[in-house]
Amino acid sequence: MRIGIVCPYSFDVPGGVQNHIMDLAEALIGLGHEVSVLAPADEDSPLPPYVVPAGRSVPFPYNGSVARITFGPVSTARVRRWLARGDFDVLHVHEPFALSLSLLAVLSARGPVVATFHTAMTRSRALAAAQGMLQIVLERITARIAVSALARKVQVEHLDGGAVEIPNGVAVAKFADAEPLPGWPGECAPGTGGTIGFLGRFTEPRKGFEVLREAFVSLAAERPGLRLLVAGPGEAEELFEGVPPELRERITFLGLVSEADKARMLRSVHIYVAPNLGGESFGMILTEAMAAGAAIVASELDAFRRVLDGGRAGQLFPTGDATALRRTLVELLDDPDRRVALSACAREVAATFDWPTVARRVLEVYAAAIEATDGRVIDQEWVGPR
Repeated sequence: MRIGIVCPYSFDVPGGVQNHIMDLAEALIGLGHEVSVLAPADEDSPLPPYVVPAGRSVPFPYNGSVARITFGPVSTARVRRWLARGDFDVLHVHEPFALSLSLLAVLSARGPVVATFHTAMTRSRALAAAQGMLQIVLERITARIAVSALARKVQVEHLDGGAVEIPNGVAVAKFADAEPLPGWPGECAPGTGGTIGFLGRFTEPRKGFEVLREAFVSLAAERPGLRLLVAGPGEAEELFEGVPPELRERITFLGLVSEADKARMLRSVHIYVAPNLGGESFGMILTEAMAAGAAIVASELDAFRRVLDGGRAGQLFPTGDATALRRTLVELLDDPDRRVALSACAREVAATFDWPTVARRVLEVYAAAIEATDGRVIDQEWVGPR
């Protein structure tokens, strides 16, 4: 099968949607299919061979974050050239309502279109302003996928249709087989030591890093061997803000890491903490941490609760409550048997998200979309932005 996949967000900046698309593409290629991915990226960016760069992106506020997108007449022309060259059996776009390549691809497509919705956002001024355009987009989508029950709920309640729920996948072996970083995670003696980890954009308020930082500072004052391992984009000055000088040497900041080093980082902690405050429809980092075998502590968000099998595969704490997080960390750091039990359960749950399994479910949706269109093409051509 010839498959075209469109990413709305720049490949020059890492993110959950970008990682999802790369892993899906590689899983589909591994299953014998021909895949091309179109994404915003500079022409000289180091990209996988299956990715076609669509040009430089610009920052745009979206769903409590800042997305880097590409839009306009030049982008429209590039999308159309890519579609014409690819002659795809099916087009798979991600986040088609983001003002970027996915929306342009849907409007320019002539055959079956599958759309994946990642976010659970229900209100947006941009979406409200573009309601007429969005209706046109919806009419051109053959089949919909939602990565979570929350994302699917948006489809049912706000977009007049359903969606097949297929979760984000995880390359289980990549995380399970990774070697920990040298010297990590170290000892976790009761009452003294332990390593906790955080990965993500710690400068974004909704990621909740301030909650973790507050809990760490309080706990580290009592546990002389406690360490915090942090990876993600951002400046060290912001990371250490509010941390007493005598505790800073116990925080190691890796900065932006490669996919390989992300797996190694997750293998280097006793406990992975996801202190997010909201805006999450799934929680891809949780599946990666589960595959790495880390014991997980996460905010009591509905999306996280679902990924962690109701709390069976990870310990939940009240969202935004640094005191409760501190208490939970103490309990787990001093209970190795509990950590082992959580880790074993997490690996079991992570296996259900393994990419080959997820990719086969996506292929079923592709087949249904192709059958639904029965080789027909859309006759009406969209003119595009001027």
